[in-house]
Amino acid sequence: MKTTLFKPESYTRSPWKNGGGIFTDIADAHRVDAREKSWDTLLWRFASTPIVAPGPFSHMPGIDRLQMVVDGRGLVLKSPTQEFDEREPFTTVRFTGELEIVTELEAGPVEVVNLMARRGAAEIDLLALKEPGDRRLAAGTHLVYAPRGECRIRLDHKDFAIPHDGTLKVELAGPSQLALVSGLAVLGSIRLLG
Repeated sequence: MKTTLFKPESYTRSPWKNGGGIFTDIADAHRVDAREKSWDTLLWRFASTPIVAPGPFSHMPGIDRLQMVVDGRGLVLKSPTQEFDEREPFTTVRFTGELEIVTELEAGPVEVVNLMARRGAAEIDLLALKEPGDRRLAAGTHLVYAPRGECRIRLDHKDFAIPHDGTLKVELAGPSQLALVSGLAVLGSIRLLG
């Protein structure tokens, strides 16, 4: 098991692919042969972003996306074929980057976290840990993000404190046990394929 604690001051900020806003890049991975990081070389990315006004999402062919509101409420994503309800915080929605999506804000601005991955390169999962308890982690990369104050977790009998807006990156070669001890956490899990 390898762990790395990322603090907010180490995060980078970049424009959305469509230029409509700014996201905070918390952690990502790109193809090993990539000379420069770009959307074309992206394997996966975990990021947060404010959505302050209704508008279109970036077109991201070949990318699978998971999203969750971590601050505010009332977000709805609308596509020509379906609606994704994120009105309640800490609800995960899954959609593809090809889908034409426009946001609707029913109660003002929100902050969301996104976990995205290149289709066929990785499997991803995103969930909120709201109550103390144990959870089995599979081999892969896991990101434990603290969106609402410090949270404490235990990984295989070792305790970690994650500061507000901090993220603990956990790289596992085999299965492990995670316990939320206190606070609230968002867990993003990535398993590279092939």
